Amino acid sequence: MTQVKPAPGGRMLTVLRVHLPSEIPIVGCEITPYVLLRRPDGGVFTDDVSEASPVDGYFMRYKWYRIQSDRRAAVCSVHPTEQATLQCIGCLKSKIPVAKSYHCSAKCFSDAWQHHRVLHERAISALNENGNEEEELFGRFGSGSSSSGILSAALSGSTSNLSQSSGANNGPTPVYPTGTEKSSGETWFEVGRSRTYTATADDIGHVLRFECVVVDLETRGTVGAPTSVMTSRVIPAPTPTPRRVIPVNAADAMGHLDLDGRTSSFGTFTVLSYNILADTYATSDMYSYCPTWALSWAYRRQNLLREIIGYHADIICLQEVQNNHFEEFFAPELDKHGYQALYKRRTAEVFAGSPQAIDGCATFFRRDKFSHVKKYEVEFNKAAQSLTDAIIPAAQKKLALNRLVKDNIALIAVLEAKFGNHGTENPSKRQLLCVANTHINIQHDLKDVKLWQIHTLLKGLEKIAVSADIPMLVCGDFNSTPGSTSHGLLAMGKVDQLHPDLAVDPLGILRPLSKLTHQLPLVSAYSSFARMAGVGYDLDHQRRRMDPTTNEPLFTNCTRDFTGTIDYIFYTADSLTVESLLELLDEDSLRKDTALPSPEWSSDHLALLAEFRCTPRVRR
Repeated sequence: MTQVKPAPGGRMLTVLRVHLPSEIPIVGCEITPYVLLRRPDGGVFTDDVSEASPVDGYFMRYKWYRIQSDRRAAVCSVHPTEQATLQCIGCLKSKIPVAKSYHCSAKCFSDAWQHHRVLHERAISALNENGNEEEELFGRFGSGSSSSGILSAALSGSTSNLSQSSGANNGPTPVYPTGTEKSSGETWFEVGRSRTYTATADDIGHVLRFECVVVDLETRGTVGAPTSVMTSRVIPAPTPTPRRVIPVNAADAMGHLDLDGRTSSFGTFTVLSYNILADTYATSDMYSYCPTWALSWAYRRQNLLREIIGYHADIICLQEVQNNHFEEFFAPELDKHGYQALYKRRTAEVFAGSPQAIDGCATFFRRDKFSHVKKYEVEFNKAAQSLTDAIIPAAQKKLALNRLVKDNIALIAVLEAKFGNHGTENPSKRQLLCVANTHINIQHDLKDVKLWQIHTLLKGLEKIAVSADIPMLVCGDFNSTPGSTSHGLLAMGKVDQLHPDLAVDPLGILRPLSKLTHQLPLVSAYSSFARMAGVGYDLDHQRRRMDPTTNEPLFTNCTRDFTGTIDYIFYTADSLTVESLLELLDEDSLRKDTALPSPEWSSDHLALLAEFRCTPRVRR
C-alpha cells in the first residue's frame, strides 16, 4: 500500500511518498518502510532524518500501531495469508506446536496431509524411542514445546472447529502499552517509535499501521498531517520439519551428535554446504510459484540464518552470498555465534549489476574448534587468460575468452584443528584441514567450461596436498549432475574418454583427454548412505532418497524447471571418515505441488551436512 502526498508550499521538509517493501509482515522479520522526502532546497532523498541530525530545522517522527479487534484470528499453517477455519486435534494431542495445527479449509488439510502426517509419525517415533524428544523434533528452529504427553497414534482425518489456544506465548509486554487510540470499534496499540519495526508473536493476525510526520525542531510541533500505510495481517514465520542427523558409521550406531546438535564428539567435526540463493536471483519471474513475501530478502535472510544456526556446524560453506549481505548480515550475525568468516567475491568482468550485488563464496568456522592458517583464492577468469595466452591463436583469443570468462571462483581455507591428534600415531602433530568452497558455472551448454573449471581447482588442491599432509574437503554447487564428466572427474579421479560430454570442446581446452585426472582420493560424503551395510528405519528411508545407479541423492536442487543433484561434499577418504549425515528430503517432504524456494525453505537448494572424523592417513 502506498500513500502519496502533494508538496505543500514554503521551504520545509516534505514527505512525498511512503510504501512498504512487502504488505505481509512476518514475525521476526524487520519491516523498513520506504520513505521518500524532499529537502527545503528541492532535493529528493530517502535517508532517515532523526532529531539528532535534523535537516534545516526539521526531523521525522515515526510511530507503529497494532490495530486490534476483539476477536483474534488464527492463521493457516499451509497458507499463512489465509485465516484458519479448522484445527487438527491430533496435533494438539501430540504436543506439536499449535501453529502447525491450523488449516484454512478441509481441502487445505487434505492436500497437506502427506507432509502433515510426517509431524505425527516423528512425534510418535520419538516418544516410542525415548519418551521425551520434542527438543530434537522442534527445538532447532525454536518452534517446539517443552511439555510432554501421551500421543494419539491415529488422527482418523478428524478436525475440530477453530478454538483459541490458551497456551500461546505472545512474547514480552509491548514497549508502549499505554499509547492506545480508538477508531471504528478497533483499538490501536502503539508498539514502536522508530522507522523500522520487527513483528512479534503478539502481532499475529493483526494489521499494523505505520505513521510518519515532519516535526519542527524549535517548536516541537508537527508540520502537516501524518502520512500512513497499513499492512496486511501479521503471519507467523513458517517452520519446516527439522532435518535429523543420521549415523552412517556402523561402529557408532548411536551417533555422535547431541539431541540439539550443538557439539560433536571429541575428534569429530561437522561441515555444512549450502547455496542460499542470492537475492538478486530470487525474482518473481524466476520463481513465480513462491509467494512474493517469502521471496523478499527481509524474510529469507532471517529464515536462512535460523536454519543455518540450527545445524550447529563447525564449518559452514555458503554459495551465492552477495557482497553486501556478507558484510552487513551474515558476517556480523554468525560472529555472534562464534564463527570467523572468510569471503571471496566473484569477479566482475561479465556481471553487469551493482558491485554490492555480486555474489560469492563465504566460509565460516567456529573459533573454538579451528584457527585460520592460510587462504587461497581461485579466479577462473585469470586461469582462462593464462590458458588462452598459452594455447589459443591470437585471432581466436577474444572468442575463447568470451566462452571461458564467467566470473566463477573458489575459496580455499587451510585450518588448524584445536581438538588435536589424540589417539593417532603422532598426537603432537598439528591437525590441518583444507576446505575448498566453490560455485561452478551454471550454463548447461558449456560442459567443457565446467569440466575445465573443476580440473583447474583440483590441480590447485593437488599442489596443496603435495606441500602438506592434509585432509581435504571440496564443497559447493558444482552445477554438474551425477553421470557427467565433471562428477566423474571428482569422484573417480578421471573421465570416461568416450563420454558424450567430451564431444563439446570447440577450443580444444580438454585435449589431450589423458590429462583429465587427479590423484586426490575424493569420495562423495552422501554416497555413504548407499554404501552403508546396516539396516534400520532411518537408513532405509535415506536409501530410497538416493539414486542407486550413481550413489548420490535424487536431488539437491528442486525448482519447477529442474530437479536433480548438483551440490556435493567431497572428502579425502584416506584421512577422513564419515560418521553421520543430515537426512535428505523427498518430494513428499515438500508441500504438495510446490518447489523450492518456498515459505518453509528459503533457497532452491537443500543444505548438505556431514560429520567427519580425522583418521590416520593410509600409506600406499
